[in-house]
Amino acid sequence: MPPGTLERQPPPFFRQGTPALAKLVVLSALAVLLMVLDARFQVTPWVRHGIAVALYPLQWLAWQPVRGWQWLSRHTLDLQRARREADEARLALAQQADRAGLVEHLAQENRELRALLGLRERVWPQAIGAEILHALPDPYRPMVLIDRGAQHGVTVGAAVMDGWGVLGQVTRVLPWTSEVTLLAHPRLAVPVLNTRTGERHLAFGNGDLDEPALQLRFVPVSTETQPGDTLVTSGIDGVYPAGLPVGQVVRVEPQEDGLAQVLVRPSAHVRDALHVLVLQRRADGEGTR
Repeated sequence: MPPGTLERQPPPFFRQGTPALAKLVVLSALAVLLMVLDARFQVTPWVRHGIAVALYPLQWLAWQPVRGWQWLSRHTLDLQRARREADEARLALAQQADRAGLVEHLAQENRELRALLGLRERVWPQAIGAEILHALPDPYRPMVLIDRGAQHGVTVGAAVMDGWGVLGQVTRVLPWTSEVTLLAHPRLAVPVLNTRTGERHLAFGNGDLDEPALQLRFVPVSTETQPGDTLVTSGIDGVYPAGLPVGQVVRVEPQEDGLAQVLVRPSAHVRDALHVLVLQRRADGEGTR
């Protein structure tokens, strides 16, 4: 083959396209142009908005299986929880019914014994519902202000309790509000009864609301009181009706003076109580017999 017939350039298969450097320059210039247009004319948000609108139907379709699975999972969990709560409610109702029957039987026996001994039937004091407005700013006297006062029938010395136990005592009555001294006050004493041993003690506050906020004073080391014992009001002071929950013993430590230090956790929610009952004292003491 004559030399002149040979191709001087590579065949198309081996030909190179646009140089890489040229591509880099063009794309960089295009990127800079888009940034300038976006900075000057806010083009990108409109483009994004258009793309989002166009893709929304596809996104909605893609999410449906996920949402369906989530709904099915929640529905299944709700059914299981509802069945479990229904079973627990039926069990609690059966237990309460059994307990109610026992309480009625004991109440009937109590009435018969009182009639046999010639005692008057116990009369519970009148209760006034109240709401705690706020705590009074006194670090040495833990007190709260309630929204019931003299105009509502509240009197000084009335016992105050929440849904869990004795909270304190009314110490000042104003026309529309009253001040309640909490159990944690060191000068507030509550006569209590140990429901397990039958021992009677005096519970005093420790001066703050930190647990345990109560302590039993003048308790000999020979006491049968143990951690876990439940304390209720004894009713011998004429202020607190007998049988109201006061607290639970958490610690019993013998001291060198022959007495025992007994610390008690209050039953009442002394820090976060919102609604309380004010138990009015009766002049004839009927509420404490």
